Amino acid sequence: MNARLQCLSLAVLLLAACGAPPEPEVAPDPGAGTVLRISDGLDAIVPADAVIEKLAGGMGFTEGPVWVKEPAPQLLFSDIPANNINRWSEGDAEASVFYEGMYKGEPRTTPAGSNGLILDSEGRLLACEHGNRRISRLVEGEWEVVVDNYEGKKLNSPNDLAWHPNGGLYFTDPPYGLPEQEADPARELDYNGIYRLNYETGELHLLSKDQTRPNGIGFSPDGSTAYVANSDAAKKLWMAYDVNADGMFENGRVFYDATAEEAPGMPDGLKIDTEGNIYATGPGGVWIFSPDGTHLGSIQPDEVPANVAWGDDGSTLYMTARTGLYRIKLLSSGEMPADMAGDAEMAGE
Repeated sequence: MNARLQCLSLAVLLLAACGAPPEPEVAPDPGAGTVLRISDGLDAIVPADAVIEKLAGGMGFTEGPVWVKEPAPQLLFSDIPANNINRWSEGDAEASVFYEGMYKGEPRTTPAGSNGLILDSEGRLLACEHGNRRISRLVEGEWEVVVDNYEGKKLNSPNDLAWHPNGGLYFTDPPYGLPEQEADPARELDYNGIYRLNYETGELHLLSKDQTRPNGIGFSPDGSTAYVANSDAAKKLWMAYDVNADGMFENGRVFYDATAEEAPGMPDGLKIDTEGNIYATGPGGVWIFSPDGTHLGSIQPDEVPANVAWGDDGSTLYMTARTGLYRIKLLSSGEMPADMAGDAEMAGE
């Protein structure tokens, strides 16, 4: 036997003695994005093996997500350029249309569909409408006006909204729904306000007109502090306000200033978990802050997110991000909204 055959025989014997070669290691699913960990405090919120999932794509610009448990668990969210409210549920390969043609007025050069969505205590869907410059409520398949003016002057374009434990509906009113924004000739208010609506009486209170572009809004679990995003390239801020016994804002101050951040995206929609941590869409992703304003880290899906919502059992964070819908399972959880009230509401057409 020559030397080459001897070496080959030895190799075969060694393989037989050692068994089959080991299977290659399968890399963990990288997911549709990354998690930026800045502080150890994030470990109690985002699991070490957390994966960002992309659930749907191909949309225009997604916004305003809200989770609905009845009559079927699903997420509703706005596609502003498409002028539709979409829906997605577990098992769906893509999103589908829940309500088509939110804005039915004259053709617009700027997006006129809905933005922020929320449910009221009776489970009815409320929408911030850009083109109609109002907050409306879906009742038996038709939209009725909840509020569209302040002291007789038409609102700019309600953007996002949140319930306070006192029962008030708080919302922001920047100019994004106006084709020329602040310079639009149809604009009737000379500021971009933050408001509180008495949902029972319809009485509307102006809380602040100091922010240049107020956007996402939410409250600490005890309702004592309000957080409001400012979507202005020159002032990428999150503001905090004390909420007094009358439900009004006091002691406005900068909660976090991200103006120097160069990543794409602005402070936009936000939510708060049961421990008071803030999940705020902003430059590059969802910024997670502790109540004292410490930036713990960021969830960064493949597309820059504009808004978030709690879903499933309350520990899943859904993210509307440009053309797509994403989610991530967390260790934390947030308060879930009320259920939709009946099949007639869900029909949507």
